[in-house]
Amino acid sequence: MAKRNRIIYWIATIWLALGMLATGIQQLLKMQVDGALAPPGVYGIQHLGYPVYFLTLIGVWKIPGVAALLVPKFPLLKEWAYAGFFFLLSGAIFSHVAVGHPVSELFPSALLLILTLISWYLRPADRKIISVSQ
Repeated sequence: MAKRNRIIYWIATIWLALGMLATGIQQLLKMQVDGALAPPGVYGIQHLGYPVYFLTLIGVWKIPGVAALLVPKFPLLKEWAYAGFFFLLSGAIFSHVAVGHPVSELFPSALLLILTLISWYLRPADRKIISVSQ
């Protein structure tokens, strides 16, 4: 059972890392809307009611979050990365629901949120914070 959980953990974590890294880079490479074609992320973020600079903010934080999940040790940093991804993705889902997007628009965020939860739940003991009881 432990080997199976470790395999599931790594599959979920790698897919989560790839998804967050890809979207983070895409958000950092956004273009301003000056009459030219802009990437879909710019229109999407504006349609959700957020300013375009929000793409830079979340894009910047996704990349170190991915690094925190993948590097060995630093369990407290990993907890912060998982928490950040959870808040980001649950907020994205809520934002899509709030503006009335169809369920198909929720799928990418929901998939990454599920991968975040699986990765967090199945993380190996050496990637968890060890609490000392007195």
